[in-house]
This record gives sequence, C-alpha cells and structure tokens, in this order.
Amino acid sequence: MTNSTGKALTNAEKQQRYRDRQKQSGKKELRGYLTPEAISCYEEIQKKTDWSDSMLLSNAIRLMYAAHKCGQVGILNSWLTEHKR
Repeated sequence: MTNSTGKALTNAEKQQRYRDRQKQSGKKELRGYLTPEAISCYEEIQKKTDWSDSMLLSNAIRLMYAAHKCGQVGILNSWLTEHKR
C-alpha cells in the first residue's frame, strides 16, 4: 500500500485507515477486559458459532438489549449466578 505521495504506509497509518473506514460504515470500536468466567463463555460460544470477535460482541449486546426490553435480565443474571458462569 502507498499513500498519495508514493511512499509506503506504516502499520499505524494502515490501522488508522481501517478504523476510519469502519467508522464511516457506522461501526464503533469497544474495548474491555473479560473475567475468567466470561472468557470460558466466550470460548464456548465461539466454538459453537464460529463467530468473529466483532460478531460475538455485536450479538451479545443485541441479545442483552432484547433481554432488557423483555424484562428478562434478572432471570438471566440469576441463571448465570446459579451456574457459576
């Protein structure tokens, strides 16, 4: 890859271009740290679905929102606590 002056792009420039394209398409980057319980859940879901990290995070947030709208967050949280997940 080269920029408009013909010089090769650095990795930082390539990453910035990628992030800019993602923003332009309406996507937002989120970051965070996972607990050991969440990591085991993540690994299990990833094995069963073959979803990428982005797809997994997007669907997890959408499902959590649906649970919130349906008044099911408390039930889901209780299940997670009971099953030590």
